[in-house]
This record gives sequence, C-alpha cells and structure tokens, in this order.
Amino acid sequence: MDIAARIAELGLELPKPAAPVAAYVPAVEHGGMLYVSGQLPFRDGQVVTGRLGDDMDVAGGQDAAARVALMLVAQIGQALGGDWSRVERIVKLGVFVNSAPGFTDQAKVANGASELFEKLFGETGRHARAAVGVAVLPLGAAVEADAIVAVRPA
Repeated sequence: MDIAARIAELGLELPKPAAPVAAYVPAVEHGGMLYVSGQLPFRDGQVVTGRLGDDMDVAGGQDAAARVALMLVAQIGQALGGDWSRVERIVKLGVFVNSAPGFTDQAKVANGASELFEKLFGETGRHARAAVGVAVLPLGAAVEADAIVAVRPA
C-alpha cells in the first residue's frame, strides 16, 4: 500500500507530523494496536481555527476534518517508520467538533476525515467513529481527531 502515492494522486500533500503541545506522545503501539493522540488541522503551517455554526460552515469543517485526517496519517506513518504495509485496519476515529450552541451537524463535519481515510486506504480505511460537539478545542482548532489503528508486527 503506497499511501504517499495515493496522497499525490488525490492532489494532497502529507504534512510534517506535528510535535505534541503538552505532556503526551503522538502515538503508542501496544498489543497490535496503534493509538494516535488527538491531532489538529493545519493549513499553511497554521492551525485551522473556528467554531462550526458560528464563523465556519459545514464545508469548512469538512475541509478541516480532512486536514486532521492527513495529520493522523502523517503520525501513523512516523510511528510505523513509513511501513504502510503494517496498517491492517483503521479501527476507530474520534472526531471532536468545535460547535456553537445549536449546531448539530458534527457527523457531516466528521465525514471529511472518514471519507479521506476510505480514499487513501480503501476498505481498510472504513472504521467505527464518534463525532462529538464540544465548546472549545486546544488552540481554538475547528476540529480535533484521534485514531485507533490495527497494525501488523514489524
């Protein structure tokens, strides 16, 4: 599975994995699973900020969610030393959406991440998911997501 080639085919660019902004590590591999810490969306090296239903619409949120998915992919690649063949299945995504009161389209926003994982990994990228509205996210991010990935032994 050549994820880098697939990303290029889609006209996207894999970002440099972001360094943690607090006391945690980007990913932990244990028992055949890779747990990827919450990631934020970046555009031109800056966090994509905003609140859905306030100063950002669903399309903007979906774009932010796709950017989060790319950062998750970057973290997965770094954790696996670039060996994409180790990815057995994207098991679950947790997507947190910075939401104004009354905003109820978190699932539509999260589709930006889910659809990109399916485009990149095919059936292996189809996953369980939670899409949750929250009052605020770190650094004012519009979206944050974490992932659980089943991996083959090195």
